[in-house]
Amino acid sequence: MDLKGKVAVVTGAASGIGRAAALRFAAEGAAGIVAADLNGDGAQAVAREVGGLGLRCDVSRESDIQQLVRAAEERFGRIDVYFSNAGIVVRGGLESPDELWEKNWKIHVMAHVWGARVVVEKMVARGGGYFLVTASAAGLLNIVESATYGVTKHGAVAFAEWLSIAYGRKGLRVSCLCPQAVLTGMYKGDGGSAGVDGVLTVEQVCDEIVKVMAEEKFLILPHPQVLEYLRAKGANYDRWLGGMQKLYLRYSAE
Repeated sequence: MDLKGKVAVVTGAASGIGRAAALRFAAEGAAGIVAADLNGDGAQAVAREVGGLGLRCDVSRESDIQQLVRAAEERFGRIDVYFSNAGIVVRGGLESPDELWEKNWKIHVMAHVWGARVVVEKMVARGGGYFLVTASAAGLLNIVESATYGVTKHGAVAFAEWLSIAYGRKGLRVSCLCPQAVLTGMYKGDGGSAGVDGVLTVEQVCDEIVKVMAEEKFLILPHPQVLEYLRAKGANYDRWLGGMQKLYLRYSAE
């Protein structure tokens, strides 16, 4: 997809990858940008930078996402690109409370489902559109520091796959962003296990997003090593698990 003339909605847009994507989409010639974030002031600040619309949106609430889409359509008439990007990360394993599991589930899985419910059929009716999901390399591999993050990011990848399977022949393009460590507010210390291959800037991630959108491929892998790890996982699952166990011993106690 060529972003020129397109209308894009970006969640988690007040900072990090979301903010950088909103700015980059505008630079690519997008006709309209809707920046949404739980931090409404931050979303509006980004919107002012791109001449778009900034809205507060709690993606863990379906009604907020429905309101977001209505407001975007009222302002720009349509949505061509929906970038479901918002996310959280909290360390923890079996001791993580049910409330944290539920919060991760809503933000990392149901937010994508709720967004797709209100935009995908309209995109298909107009002849196509683009739905982007931010997952993580943790969604293809895993992450040793956070069970809630690793498990729900797997769900994000699985939903993006399903969306492509169900609607790919109907004109919908779907991509799933799966980076390792990125220099955002979530980045702490040396990046932990996600930082073993280095940290990228949000601008580098957006370079890859735009490139893959132009190619209309599914996986967006700013860290190309992730593909090799995924192949190794499939080739010898037990060996891969052994390597992850070593990472767990190194990083889980930090």
